[in-house]
Amino acid sequence: MSYRLGVDVGGTFTDLLLINEESGETYTAKVLSTPEDSSIGVLTGVQRICSESGVDPQQVHRVMHGTTVATNAVLTGRGARVGLVTTRGYKHTLQVARSFCPGGLGGWVSYVKKPLLAPLELTIEAGERIAADGSVVEELDEAALRRDLQTLKDTGQVQALTICFINAYVNGTHEMQARDVAREVFGDVPISISADVVPEMQEYERTETTVVNSYVRPEVSKYITNLQASLERTMGANLQLSILRSDGGLASSRAAAESPVNLLLSGPAGGVTGAIYFASRAGYNDVLTFDMGGTSTDVALIQNAQARIRRETRVGDVIVRAPSVDVRTVGAGGGSIAFVPQLTRALRVGPESAGAAPGPAAYMKGGEEPTVCDANVVLGYLPSDVQLGGNMSIDKAAAEKAVQKVADGMGISLMEAAEGIIKIVNESMFGALRLVSVEQGFDPRDFALVAFGGAGPLHGNAMGILTDSWPVIVPPGPGVLCAYGDATTAVQDEASRTYVSMAEDLTPARLKADLEELRDRAAVSLIADGIPQERHEVIYQADVRYAGQAFQITMDFSADELMEQGLAFLTERFDREHEQLFTFALGQDHELVMIRAIVRAPARQIAEVAVGQADAELADCRIHDTRFYYEGAWHDAVIYDRGKLHTGVVVPGPAIVGEMDSTTIILPGYEARVDEIGNLLINPAA
Repeated sequence: MSYRLGVDVGGTFTDLLLINEESGETYTAKVLSTPEDSSIGVLTGVQRICSESGVDPQQVHRVMHGTTVATNAVLTGRGARVGLVTTRGYKHTLQVARSFCPGGLGGWVSYVKKPLLAPLELTIEAGERIAADGSVVEELDEAALRRDLQTLKDTGQVQALTICFINAYVNGTHEMQARDVAREVFGDVPISISADVVPEMQEYERTETTVVNSYVRPEVSKYITNLQASLERTMGANLQLSILRSDGGLASSRAAAESPVNLLLSGPAGGVTGAIYFASRAGYNDVLTFDMGGTSTDVALIQNAQARIRRETRVGDVIVRAPSVDVRTVGAGGGSIAFVPQLTRALRVGPESAGAAPGPAAYMKGGEEPTVCDANVVLGYLPSDVQLGGNMSIDKAAAEKAVQKVADGMGISLMEAAEGIIKIVNESMFGALRLVSVEQGFDPRDFALVAFGGAGPLHGNAMGILTDSWPVIVPPGPGVLCAYGDATTAVQDEASRTYVSMAEDLTPARLKADLEELRDRAAVSLIADGIPQERHEVIYQADVRYAGQAFQITMDFSADELMEQGLAFLTERFDREHEQLFTFALGQDHELVMIRAIVRAPARQIAEVAVGQADAELADCRIHDTRFYYEGAWHDAVIYDRGKLHTGVVVPGPAIVGEMDSTTIILPGYEARVDEIGNLLINPAA
């Protein structure tokens, strides 16, 4: 018997999903996250899920893990002290940046620039020069570089080293030479060169990305190494650990430790991958994803069962040139704290969160501030006898006491305050959904809405009303869907190069040859991880723009499409996308700025399992009666056990559907049907 384990670390909970690869049977678990060391929560979760499922840890051969270690290192400033080597004359590349100040037109007045990730005092210049066409203008002065590197080492401050030379994206020979010299001087200190990390034009972006890779590399490498060793002690030496990339693919633990800049949005990508898995199997290829956890909410747009990918990743004020799923995040989660400022006496919710410690007041972990979770408890959406994480009781009296602070601050009733908290947080999340739909030229009414995360199903029906996106899909195990995404995605890697060629000057054969060279480069890491080339799936991409533009759009295509239809199909597709985004298309002067090859190994399919109890009537799935408060009135409702609901069952609202990892609310005037996959499909009642 063989099992695979998906693990996702969130701000409040660590979610685990254990899958029997032969039968498709699944087991779930939730444990509190441990922000001081997330591996502690992971190992605790592994022990719990194996104990509760009765599965021998030695039978778990694959662990797929979404992690926020890299993200947290950037946000908290706990990364390594980075030394930087640049071409002579480019020492201030990071300092000059793009002269961008966040905020409005007067943002520069109050903008305080954060310290550089590679400080000037740890930056040295090398005598060398590569021309824009890749030719050598000035040879690398190795002797001078060795002396300067030794001086840099003698400071005792450098924990990671970055080498980034001008035009190295065309010819990385000098960077490789410098790396060899640096290894002689620094020994085991990790060294990142831009020709390996991001061989793309634009010096600032390339330098910043490579520096960030160095900045998080020691922390990520230490975390992965320790986690691998701990898991192997429990599960055996043959364990295969994979880490979720920001673009939704998996990387081996080795590749992840070497290029951690690709992990900055590892956590949110897992939920998107899991949503695609369940929605596409149910026949919904165009969906909006709504992942509400304890600390934040992540939203994304899926079209044709594919997530939209950004070529840049933003974490705080740091922007790096690394692919990531186009996820927008707002500080609105179950743990978001509600408060009433004395000056305005207007109710505010978030972005501050109670997190895992002390958590909402209802958790009885020491929290006293009113949160969204507490408001759900007061309103009856989260009944006090529902167990969170399988063993966490809810204290309704504590929740009411906390929310009463808001009521007293505004001079309104307890129920009005609780409903006000929910409405405000819903509007905040609706704004995020508009960012990925309306502001990208898409009508949310053309999409279904997938609600997941520990708190997502509580708010899914309400978000469907705001967006008019139907059905609202609540997949099986919504609270651990990120872990499901981790467990069902595929290992992948990519290679890219700056191209800057007019489409009319290219032939399909020449472009195909250049893409195949990139394909072979990307395939190296998969082959190194034991995945033979015959199992590789290849996707080609080109970043296209009109000549003179600074903005480009990424277009996906296959080798067959290129050879059968020529470059015209690529430019025509670009014109359609450009018109959707900006309402016009020029139809000429197309320029290919970047090309890349993405190589992935197909994920192993999971066996299908029966949904619910086939002979059960709706009444047999009833747990007990309850009531909840909605739109200023109390409504009688029924609590149902989701584990008993089988395909075809329709649950009329008002109702609550409970399961181990989440709770789904079906509002008055709506109903939920169970489909063949086990999804709850919420629609307006006929």
